[in-house]
Amino acid sequence: MLIPFAGRGSPACRAALPTLKLPNLESLLSRLSLADTDTQDESTRSPPHERALAKALGISAADGCIPWAALEALQTCLAASGDTEAWAHVTLCNWQVGIDDVALGDPSAIEIDVAESAALLAVAEPFFEEDGIVLYLSDTPGRWLARAPIFEGLATASIDRAVGHPISQWSPLGDSGRSLRRLQNEMQMLLYTQRVNDDRAARGVPPINSFWLSGTGALRKDAKRPATTPDVDDALRIAALRDDGAAWAEAWQALDAGAIASLLADYTRGADVALTLCGDRGAQRYTVQQRGLARWAKSLFDRTRAITVLESL
Repeated sequence: MLIPFAGRGSPACRAALPTLKLPNLESLLSRLSLADTDTQDESTRSPPHERALAKALGISAADGCIPWAALEALQTCLAASGDTEAWAHVTLCNWQVGIDDVALGDPSAIEIDVAESAALLAVAEPFFEEDGIVLYLSDTPGRWLARAPIFEGLATASIDRAVGHPISQWSPLGDSGRSLRRLQNEMQMLLYTQRVNDDRAARGVPPINSFWLSGTGALRKDAKRPATTPDVDDALRIAALRDDGAAWAEAWQALDAGAIASLLADYTRGADVALTLCGDRGAQRYTVQQRGLARWAKSLFDRTRAITVLESL
């Protein structure tokens, strides 16, 4: 199991940390050993949970170049095995205009449906084609798949990094970034005139006024695919991105009583379980140690507590 946002450095979530009571997490960590760590800083475009998942999937890539879109294209048969074309995710979003800057709103909160996503793609398609970018509908409403050479080697920030922050902090840089920013400006003007946004205004939901590029790059031919991949539990994501400390703590308690308890039960039955905890800066992966050492490890872990682990992420 892999848990994004297990640790969160934003003010409200960090203040909620000491209040957490996670008996199943503590019990599980006392029986597992730390197998791998990845600690960087919050300036990386690829957050720890994406780096950890890429590693588990056998994908090696530079920061901001984990080819999530190319992987989805392969999984949905838009690309064939062995293809090395570059892809990107184009996520429709709401840019929130403030007094001093423009911030990226969480795309998961815009409530877009399949029909709206398809209608906007049809309108946007000619503009993207002028830059040699081919668009495809994704299985996720509000997110398109895009194929073009321009995405090769283009570092882009994960939405999970950029949500709530100024656009300028995370926009793609370099020569390729400039042409994409021009396309972004064209799309902003185009989206402003669309009937879809009139209908959305009548429903009282945020307008779709731009898009965000992420998941750029191509899959390497020599990428090794593992036999098993981790289950990713996103239960903490929304509360963490909104810095809703109370909701984040409540989600953690539910996670501890549910998925973590199930993983602990699997361990107790003799399964080889693994748990990866991810925060803003780092990820820690825990695996089964020699079971005969479990009692000694538990006595040692009791002096550190699970909360200390989460604070370090």
